[in-house]
Amino acid sequence: MTPLLDVSDLSIGFGAAESVVRDVNFRVMPGETLALVGESGSGKTITCRSVLRILPEVAQIRSGSITFASPNGPTVDLMDISERAMRSIRGDQISMIFQEPMRSLSPLHRLGDQVSEVLKLHRDMTKRDAKAAVLETFDRVGFPDPLRVWRAYPFEMSGGMRQRAMIAMAMVAKPDLLIADEPTTALDVTTQAQVLGLIKDLQQDTGMAVILVTHDLGVVANMAESVVVMNKGRIMESGPAAAILGAPAHGYTKKLFAAAPAIPKVAEPARTERGTDHILEMHNVSKTFTMRSGGWSQPTIVTACHEVNLTLERGKTVAVVGESGSGKTTCARIALGAEVPDPGSDVIFRPSQDQDPIHINAMSPAERVAFQRQAQMVFQDPYSSLSPRMRIHQTMTEPMEIHDIGTRSERREKAEEMLRWVGLNSSMLSRYPHAFSGGQRQRLSIARALTLDPVLLVCDEPTSALDVSVQEQILSLLEDIRDRMGLSYLFISHDLAVVARIADEVAVMRQGVVVEQAAPDTLFYDPRHPYTRALIAAQPTPDINRPIDLNLVAKGAGSPASWPDEFRFEGVAAPALQELEPGHKVRCHV
Repeated sequence: MTPLLDVSDLSIGFGAAESVVRDVNFRVMPGETLALVGESGSGKTITCRSVLRILPEVAQIRSGSITFASPNGPTVDLMDISERAMRSIRGDQISMIFQEPMRSLSPLHRLGDQVSEVLKLHRDMTKRDAKAAVLETFDRVGFPDPLRVWRAYPFEMSGGMRQRAMIAMAMVAKPDLLIADEPTTALDVTTQAQVLGLIKDLQQDTGMAVILVTHDLGVVANMAESVVVMNKGRIMESGPAAAILGAPAHGYTKKLFAAAPAIPKVAEPARTERGTDHILEMHNVSKTFTMRSGGWSQPTIVTACHEVNLTLERGKTVAVVGESGSGKTTCARIALGAEVPDPGSDVIFRPSQDQDPIHINAMSPAERVAFQRQAQMVFQDPYSSLSPRMRIHQTMTEPMEIHDIGTRSERREKAEEMLRWVGLNSSMLSRYPHAFSGGQRQRLSIARALTLDPVLLVCDEPTSALDVSVQEQILSLLEDIRDRMGLSYLFISHDLAVVARIADEVAVMRQGVVVEQAAPDTLFYDPRHPYTRALIAAQPTPDINRPIDLNLVAKGAGSPASWPDEFRFEGVAAPALQELEPGHKVRCHV
């Protein structure tokens, strides 16, 4: 059989430096899924971008050929055809899902218009037919209200929602080859499972082939027939997925397996011992937003979180887990005073055990300044959280300048000390953020948050955009800093394997309400709620013989109105959290 795509002896470089991709060879057969696996900086993405000829202007393809055998057209060398001919292939016969959706979507156009543009350009559809096709695709990628998404702008969507829109844009034309560059990195595990299932369904329906760029070996086990492992621009190992996942031969592949997080196998529930020294308390916290409306329709009221109650002990970690749009980040912003909750909500912060509590919602200006020194945040996206116009020494010393801490030399010394704490060299202070990898940028973000010596750190998906080996380093770093500084963490995540490692207590959120709350071992030993069970079932494992159970995922990730009678509710009219056993609360009818 003729390969759909044949990449032969591909080498890519920049300027006079050595090639960053060297002698890469692989083939993709029609209907096949090939996984390109490796750490950040291994050359996976630039290899895939060369297929669509969307490399940076300074990049040089120094050798090789890329042959595409379209099922409905002639076989062409993508390196030799004109740009006009390439435009007719790009987005139609070959589509790409990019890793960072906010950079790939226009902030000035509605999502519906952006996704339907593909059909207008390549399918010559009417506006009405294109809208119908896009709404159907929005529904298939898991949007609960496709019409609302059609009218929305990218900035009105969460990171996971934007990624779903990018996936819809790539799939709506039903291409012959889909290049998916970390398509599920920013998604929660239930949505990830559904999206992977969707890609498989489209492959069966259309015969589409897929190049899956990922660092997640669990995703590879569920999707790929063939695997190519890359490191530093070279292929380390390639072959059938069953052979590589079952018995990896190269040391680098074995290293990736060792770094992959996994949900622990728990033999018994955790013992619950609750202290009385609480650094943060959230009582009946609710937040609603009024969304603007189009035309003459009434504004829409959206409930981001409803009657959330959380208690964080000093020196401990409480994790809030849930899918994109469940209200996790809203809770974190309310805890930091960056968002004003609805009346009746109360957030209490205690800087130390012997100090008077501070009500976050009623702080005076002086109290707010003091609070901002003691509570800091590490953001999800290490690329957007650092100013590209500021050198690292400016970024690191800026918080101390704002709070008038120390002299200029003392601030620089503090910055150097914090860099050493996160495993970076003080010589890096003169660089700009673009000179660092994603993992290094996340370390810089953590170091910047630590310059004010906070007692509370809110971590919003700090490892979701990182490959497994870098993720392992960041989690070890956070654990070490917590123990050395006595920090308390409010940890936001969608990854139960990450949470199992770092958290002392876990609150599972769905559609704005906490549905289950317990210590990690208890939660994994005896999950009660259907949504918690869906999260556990959706966690991919690097075992080709243990595929994701999409039926179990669909049951728990479906509408709350479809859950068993014991847990069923509509809107925010949910049953109360019931303590079924000490330290284990479940939202259910008694």
